[in-house]
Amino acid sequence: MTKTSSRSGGKDIGTLIVASLFIGLGLITLHDVTTYSDRDSVVFPTFVAYALIVCSVLVIIYSWLRPSQDNGFGSGDWWRRLLLVATMLVCCVIMPVSGFLPATAFAFLGGLIAARHEGWDARSAVVFSASGIAIMAGFYALFRFALGVPLP
Repeated sequence: MTKTSSRSGGKDIGTLIVASLFIGLGLITLHDVTTYSDRDSVVFPTFVAYALIVCSVLVIIYSWLRPSQDNGFGSGDWWRRLLLVATMLVCCVIMPVSGFLPATAFAFLGGLIAARHEGWDARSAVVFSASGIAIMAGFYALFRFALGVPLP
């Protein structure tokens, strides 16, 4: 008996759970945008919600057609995963109060700490700081000026 056939049909359980949660979040978003009064504010979240649902369905189909040997949860550092999720949640909470740029700077820093496995030195700190500032400013300019999306 192979390793894949011994585990609940060989399906990647972690991937199925996360993809299902994303489908649920997409459906919640689609329901939420029905309460928006400004019609222009509906376009972007609706597009993202549909993209999230379609991509998640495709992931589920792929996972069923080509199951992985891994269970989907991996064996990495749990503190990194928790830090990343906690950072994103805190970003969502502080954004209405602090504004877009400070909240995204906090999210970028937390994500960077969670993702950086190598040690830190002055050069990498400068490069990551500069690239983070450029990315955040670029997103701010894209949403504010090109797409006309009001930001907090």
